[in-house]
Amino acid sequence: MLLLDLDTYAPEERADAFHHAMNDASVPNDVVHESPETGIRARFETWRVGSLDLFDVRSTGFEVRRTARHVRHHRDRPVVSVSLQTAGIHRAENAGERYVLGADDIGVFHELAPRRYGWSGEGSSWAVTIDMEHLGVPVDTVARASVRLRTSPLHDLVLAHLCTLRRDPGRLEKDPGAAALGNATTDLVRALLTSAAHDEDDQRVRSVMDDCLAGRIMAYTRRHLSDPELSPERIAHEHAISKRQLYAVLCRAGIRLEQWVISERLEAACRLLTSPQHAGLPVSAVAARCGFTSPSHFTRRFRATYGVTPREWRRHRTGEASRAVPEDRP
Repeated sequence: MLLLDLDTYAPEERADAFHHAMNDASVPNDVVHESPETGIRARFETWRVGSLDLFDVRSTGFEVRRTARHVRHHRDRPVVSVSLQTAGIHRAENAGERYVLGADDIGVFHELAPRRYGWSGEGSSWAVTIDMEHLGVPVDTVARASVRLRTSPLHDLVLAHLCTLRRDPGRLEKDPGAAALGNATTDLVRALLTSAAHDEDDQRVRSVMDDCLAGRIMAYTRRHLSDPELSPERIAHEHAISKRQLYAVLCRAGIRLEQWVISERLEAACRLLTSPQHAGLPVSAVAARCGFTSPSHFTRRFRATYGVTPREWRRHRTGEASRAVPEDRP
């Protein structure tokens, strides 16, 4: 949903509109624009995925300043914001420390802690906000973790998960699994914050790592779906558990590993088959890219799931029956 587009406002109204949208989407803040005299531009979009609110912010340079005075006027249900820096170099001050956030960093801000955040020139940020009560992590833990997230072995896993959420939030918003996805994301963020804030031999860290094991296994598996050598033995080895433990953990999460992997690979194939950038990619190459070693096996699985062959799917979904796609069989 489009929350704000400053191109629809008169120049003299833009600063107030930006301030209102920023405070409405978050909490009271002071907002300072880098170059208001040359024109402020911004576009805010938002989605709701289960218990999560997702925001995409693109704008000219600004800085949000949240002081102790603002903290005293927080809303009834404050949130923790987890963000990706999708364009530009972002500056932040949190927990008394100043730092820079780049494309491979995660930014975390608690509403009940003073902070500064913003960028110069054109920039953009994508964020997930999680209800503080649902997250269940104290303010001091979030503040401590926010400046040392990369010390956690979970950082890259959570980063990859957030990047996946960002890919098509509109589709996720409507998915029947949105509520479960929201809960799983909250669990991963809780694990990251706990891991980053405490020593790894701390009982809290061990407990939260155990709690999010199924999520970590699923995230690892998604990252390696294109590898035809992916196996239960390898997945178990990468998580320092036995194959039997692997199946038990996933069973408790309601997941049958082999069927789930096939389903994920077929979904990836569907996206490739209808992607304009891959319009000339033969079906056999699509199969290989999605981890299928046999094109005929891929076609059988695809037809059994979707009722049509991969070639028919591509033709029907793109609406271009005459598209010149290299012939390959089956």
